[in-house]
Amino acid sequence: MEENKNIQSAESVQKGIEVTLKNLTKEFTDKTGKITVAVNDFSVTIPAGKLIGLLGPSGCGKSTTLYMIAGLHKPTGGSIFFDNEDVTLLPPEKRGIGLVFQNYALYPHMTVKQNILFPLENLKIPRAEALARAQEMAELVHIGELMERKPSQLSGGQQQRVAIARALVKYPRVLLLDEPLSNLDARLRLQTREEIKRIQRETGITTVFVTHDQEEAMSISDAIVVMNEGIEQQMDHPQKVYDEPVNLFVAKFLGNPPINVIDGKIQDKKLVLSDGTLIDDNIDFENQEVSIGIRPEFFEINEKGKIEATVELVEHIGRDNMIISRIKNYDKSFRAIVPSGLGIVPGAKIKFSYSKIFVFNKETGRRLI
Repeated sequence: MEENKNIQSAESVQKGIEVTLKNLTKEFTDKTGKITVAVNDFSVTIPAGKLIGLLGPSGCGKSTTLYMIAGLHKPTGGSIFFDNEDVTLLPPEKRGIGLVFQNYALYPHMTVKQNILFPLENLKIPRAEALARAQEMAELVHIGELMERKPSQLSGGQQQRVAIARALVKYPRVLLLDEPLSNLDARLRLQTREEIKRIQRETGITTVFVTHDQEEAMSISDAIVVMNEGIEQQMDHPQKVYDEPVNLFVAKFLGNPPINVIDGKIQDKKLVLSDGTLIDDNIDFENQEVSIGIRPEFFEINEKGKIEATVELVEHIGRDNMIISRIKNYDKSFRAIVPSGLGIVPGAKIKFSYSKIFVFNKETGRRLI
């Protein structure tokens, strides 16, 4: 009975559970004794029944965080709760988690059915119930007709579905996905991420999805947690994080094409570029060096605009044009997305205004405006 303690019925999975990480820290020590802090005092609450994306560059600590939730890494400090249960010291098999690895980790000598059934054998689930569960999960991920095939006979996307079905067949309390789409081509990534969202919604299972791909995270997550150097930078609804970044790192990490960052300063309540070009004259902050951030889609061509620039390159991207320009008296080019059909050509002198602007403290990166 002890082995089945954290295995739920299909009905209870629908409710989802809340996952709370409190002051979670993980340090690794190499052979020379050097200590690397992979996750640093990380606290976040993952709402019950939601899909949360852990997003950040390679080495930011997102996979380490996932493996601590799974029980594969023991925290150096802090606690992990599933609802009100402290699972910090529980082994993986006692937590009731389903984990999908980046490389799928399927058994090549087993059929799809055998791969999905495998976790249930360790749980001593009766054969008839196990077969019913395996078929249920195979149908959920749309591979019900592939049960007798071997992994070598499947596409990458089909193998990914088998891995998800195997993780779900235990009716876990939490589903953990570690870079699950990185081995797929662009078309399959798009298709599979939509499938993951569908499966998550149909099961209602609390899901943590690790990726370095911002488009993946923003497209399917109920909320994203942006990480850097083991520290949470911001957690919110994806669009809110994009529209209202709390610091320069988040603003630069999200967005494709990336945000334009231009050096400037606040001087006597005026926002000016480094060459003195006035951008705004009603800034209620003390004098300081700043970084000015303007997303490409924020620019507008306007004869009364305060930003003068020379067009260097025009790229046609469908209904819009990407204009790469250089600001007058400034050595850095920037990108602006404007409607196509405006007749803009390289060498043209134009003026830009903007619909929105971000201003960050130069030293700390903290957003001021």
